[in-house]
Amino acid sequence: MYIPKYYKVTNVDDIWDFVQNNSFGTIVTTAQGKPIATHLPLQLIKEGDTYYITGHIAYGNPQWRTFEACEDVLVMFQGPHAYISSSWYEKENVPTWNYQAVHVYGTASILNEEELKHDLTMLLQTYEKHRKNPVLWDKLSPQLLESQLKGIVGFKMKVGEIQASYKLSQNRSEKDYMNIIDQLRNEGDSSSKQMAELMEKRLKDEI
Repeated sequence: MYIPKYYKVTNVDDIWDFVQNNSFGTIVTTAQGKPIATHLPLQLIKEGDTYYITGHIAYGNPQWRTFEACEDVLVMFQGPHAYISSSWYEKENVPTWNYQAVHVYGTASILNEEELKHDLTMLLQTYEKHRKNPVLWDKLSPQLLESQLKGIVGFKMKVGEIQASYKLSQNRSEKDYMNIIDQLRNEGDSSSKQMAELMEKRLKDEI
């Protein structure tokens, strides 16, 4: 991923916090020179000093057959993004787009049945434990679980290279930066509001 120096993020803890908060990602592999992508929920796991990304894919989706043969599997995560009008700047310029994106490269392997069950148990725990009537693995009937397991394939990707770009108007003047935040708040859509909050947080973190 092309990352100008203004936007490059190297703090691993910050990057993994971002991944965990934006865990619906896109996994990309290739087959016969053609890119294949699937959008799916993912989990980040740390074992010792090594990070892994785990998930599952429909058995009927042929992409899973490319995982182990692909030397570089790419997983992409995206956060809030927003249009930035150049009418918000002091001087003449062109509009742009602010965003957060993380690309993770690694090698993938297929989970066995017990590993898949554990991964699904943790996935349900993450998204259900705070609910009034949580749907947890051990509360589901064996018949349902057996039928669902037949329809999916679990995978685990060992993380190699990480690339992170947070384009938050870091190259603008302080006056432009503050005006962009104000204008984003007035846009009315949730993505613009989130971007304004991110830009404001960046200022506070630098103080």
